[in-house]
Amino acid sequence: MIATAGVGLALAALFLLTRTVQKSEDFDRLQDIILAINIAGGVLLLALLIGNLARLARDYRGNVPGAKLKARVVGMFVGLAVLPLLVVFYFSLQFINRGIDSWFNVEVEEGLANALTLSRAAVELQKRRNLQATEAAAQRLATVPDREVIFELGMLRRENGASDMTLYGNNNTVLATSSGSSTAGMPKPLSEEVVLQIQQGRPFVSLETLAEGGAEIRTAVLFTHRASRIHEARVVQAYYPVDGRLATMVRSVENSFQQYQQLVFFREDLKDLLTVTLSFVLLLSLLAAIYGALILSRRLVAPIQDLVAGTRAVAKGDFDTRLPTPTRDEIGFLISSFNDMTQRLAAARREASMSQALVEAERANLEVILARLSTGVLALEADLSIRNANHAAGSILAVDFEAHRGEKLSDISRENKLLEQFVDIARMHLDMGETDWREQIVLRGEVDRRIVTCACTALPGDEDHAAGFVIVFDDITALLQAQRDAAWGEVARRLAHEIKNPLTPIRLSAERMRHKYLHTMAEDEAQVLDRATHTIVQQVEAMKEMVNAFSDYARAPDIELSRFDLDKLVHEVVDLYRAQESDVRIALTSDPTMPMLEADMGRVRQILHNLIRNAVEALEHTEGGRIDVHVGVAEIDGIDMVQIRVEDNGPGFQAGAVSPVFDPYVTTKPKGTGLGLAIVKKLVEEHVGSIQARNRESGGAIISIRLPVNEAARELMIAKAPRGAEKRRESA
Repeated sequence: MIATAGVGLALAALFLLTRTVQKSEDFDRLQDIILAINIAGGVLLLALLIGNLARLARDYRGNVPGAKLKARVVGMFVGLAVLPLLVVFYFSLQFINRGIDSWFNVEVEEGLANALTLSRAAVELQKRRNLQATEAAAQRLATVPDREVIFELGMLRRENGASDMTLYGNNNTVLATSSGSSTAGMPKPLSEEVVLQIQQGRPFVSLETLAEGGAEIRTAVLFTHRASRIHEARVVQAYYPVDGRLATMVRSVENSFQQYQQLVFFREDLKDLLTVTLSFVLLLSLLAAIYGALILSRRLVAPIQDLVAGTRAVAKGDFDTRLPTPTRDEIGFLISSFNDMTQRLAAARREASMSQALVEAERANLEVILARLSTGVLALEADLSIRNANHAAGSILAVDFEAHRGEKLSDISRENKLLEQFVDIARMHLDMGETDWREQIVLRGEVDRRIVTCACTALPGDEDHAAGFVIVFDDITALLQAQRDAAWGEVARRLAHEIKNPLTPIRLSAERMRHKYLHTMAEDEAQVLDRATHTIVQQVEAMKEMVNAFSDYARAPDIELSRFDLDKLVHEVVDLYRAQESDVRIALTSDPTMPMLEADMGRVRQILHNLIRNAVEALEHTEGGRIDVHVGVAEIDGIDMVQIRVEDNGPGFQAGAVSPVFDPYVTTKPKGTGLGLAIVKKLVEEHVGSIQARNRESGGAIISIRLPVNEAARELMIAKAPRGAEKRRESA
């Protein structure tokens, strides 16, 4: 780019210099421009030269392949080019100095001056003749009457050879005119120049140049008209054509003389400008020689540099490198051999890559299969450090095995109670020398427990030691819970059927005995009978309530989905319990801006009633009892969920009773059936939700419920937790 700009500036300077030599009047205007172009071009070319030489020197010091050969070629070309250029430069300077001086000798200047004087004398002679003719015409027109002046004016024009002749009166008015051209228009009034000179008493004569390139002589003479009584001052103006050759000669001589004078004036500046331009051309030629050397050296060392670059690429593992074959000489043969070698290496690597790709594909398939399994798979080294694990393994044991890959199970189990129990059981078997074992274990967490089936297999290693272990385990807690729920449901159905039938006859019989015998007995006996029958009826009603609870638990709930305002529903339920006479204070925190909930409104109302009623009953003997109900919306794993949390400051759950609290017939209340929370859990699971119970650190219990906001969230829950969905279907 810089070289192109320098060449362009050089050509522009030469063009402008040629123009100044041809037209000296442009020298003063273009001199500074040419000097500026020369300076700019010189700076650019010098910068380019310095940059290329600096790069060459840097490559030379850095032992870049081919740099030394480049330096030798450039030095040789510069040595060969400098001497001829200096010789040409010397003789060119001599030619400029002596040639320009020869242009300005005395003989040429005198010849031009004499030619100019001669041409001017010829013109002056014709001007005098034409002026005399005009004066003679004025003397004749002074005695011609006005009626004959037009005829006389035309005759005088023809006699004198004038092209136009006009007679002017007072106030510069045209009295008569005569023209030799048929296209001539009305003559113009006398110019101010003519009027001023005539008023001074002198005739007017001048040489004027025509627009088409010719010339003519204009004359004007003042005279007094005596043919009338009133002597009137008049002016006659005439135009006389000048010979075309004479006019051309005069202009040519004058232009040549002016150019010569300009050249004389700019002689030294022109010599300096030519010298600077010549120096610039010399620098350009030197640069061209250096560039030629660089290009030639680059072509010479390019195959070597390509071979070096290809060798380094192969060393880095790029076997697809192909080098162009420049020639068919020894270097070409070497490059062809190199290309053949890299081709064979690339083929071998492709075969190895295909084999590795097959292995990786099988590994990827295995990883996909393991990732989709609901069964946990844990691969361990011989020292029980983590080699690999699928997602299900981390979910079951609540550990991010991917983040702890390479670490020992014993090191990461200290902060995880479930994993600690799992490791203890596994280590127990391994310490006993059991490399292949199966066992169903119970892992107890802080909130719940998990029942896990485990199977361990040793990985093949040497004769004495295994290379590692693979432990396959599955969480069957949900399955066992579903089986228990189904069994309890069957028990509830049988109990409801067997107990409900005799309850009505018992109540009717008691009421009939009371009605028949109460008024026939003595007062004391009547009181006993009244109390006895009342107790029977009361207990029958209690047993009916228990039977109805059994029926509710055994019967699969019929879910009828609808959209409703959960905030409004929670307020209604809480207000019902606030209206009861109780010492328990109920606080409600909710978000009025939460979206509409898509669920079974009646079942959600039943869930709220059971949770708040259980909390109220748990606080019967607690002073300052308080229940906090929290309702809000949260995004969990990308799913919009409604959260309902009921907290109390009561005694909480008994030690070891948190996990089975949702099992049927499990209760710590003397009057409870143990079905309230079991029914709540069943209703929540039918809504594809989750429920959790735990004790508060400050005392009391917390029950948390999460429900999907709408059908879309419910489908996502089922897709992400198929095991839970299966459990709910089985329990139904």
